[in-house]
Amino acid sequence: MTRPRPPAGTADTVGEVGEFAVVDRVVARAGTAALADVGPGDDAAVVRTPDGRVVASTDVLVEGRHFRRDWSSAEDVGHKAAAANLADVAAMGAVPTALLVGLACPAGTPTSWLEGVATGMAAECAPHGAAVVGGDTVASAPDSASVVLSVTVLGDLQGRAPVTRDGARPGDVVAVAGRLGWSACGWAVLRRGFTSPHGPVTAHRRPTPPYAAGPAAADAGATAMCDVSDGLLADAGHLAAASGVLLDLDRGTLESFVDPAGQLAQVAAATGVNPLGWVLTGGEDHALLATFPAAADLPAGFVRIGVVEAGPPGVRVDGIDGADVAEGLGEGTGHVSF
Repeated sequence: MTRPRPPAGTADTVGEVGEFAVVDRVVARAGTAALADVGPGDDAAVVRTPDGRVVASTDVLVEGRHFRRDWSSAEDVGHKAAAANLADVAAMGAVPTALLVGLACPAGTPTSWLEGVATGMAAECAPHGAAVVGGDTVASAPDSASVVLSVTVLGDLQGRAPVTRDGARPGDVVAVAGRLGWSACGWAVLRRGFTSPHGPVTAHRRPTPPYAAGPAAADAGATAMCDVSDGLLADAGHLAAASGVLLDLDRGTLESFVDPAGQLAQVAAATGVNPLGWVLTGGEDHALLATFPAAADLPAGFVRIGVVEAGPPGVRVDGIDGADVAEGLGEGTGHVSF
């Protein structure tokens, strides 16, 4: 029996059109990966690996924890899901080549929303010659109202050595490329029921990682690098632990990430918080944190924010334990939970 189509003007849902129709609609918006010999629609994709090695990473986004459909459009969610993964590839010194997407959603999810997600992901990937080349879509449990997106990204090192977290050495300089604190500020705005100022709100909905800075850092001799997704202090702590070193960050330089006349400062003044807390602990801007030999020329976009020292692994700010500094500043978001 053929299922009747919904009345004109009513959105189809996943349950109404079925899995295969949903996949067809999403694939139609996926874009084309330059290195894919076989793309969506077959049992598996085939992606060329010019370097002979594959960089791979997976990130999961859960509705209600990483995004809210009443705060972000479908395209916003697509951009954010892709950006979180593309930044991980950049943090290894590589360039992205393809994405695989696993999606679980309630049967009542409008297909137009999934098409919007696919459009946002394609737009975020297109400048890199990457695209979604495959994945899977399933209906979530009947008692679940949340959408879950699992995205796996593949990348190519183009002959570079991967830049890992464990290579920082005493005497190196610590530097960061990209924004800090903007997504956290946007989250604070949205949480209070506002949608402006637009700069930080847009930064929360659609982060803009400095993708090109990753390969540039590798070419410049970066000794260690990671994506700042959980907050600067947290991710600097991961790098310090992996390398067995102490990172001492300069508070004055970090404070310069907040323009006194800019939007972060405006929101902070209106909400009674210290914006340095967003810079130090706010996640999901996907800046790149790296260490370089002292004599290295920092690539364009990187700002020196500290030094690497010998000592028990950890992070300090002007010699003070980073956790104590963060506690004294108050509000921050880390990896955002709603």
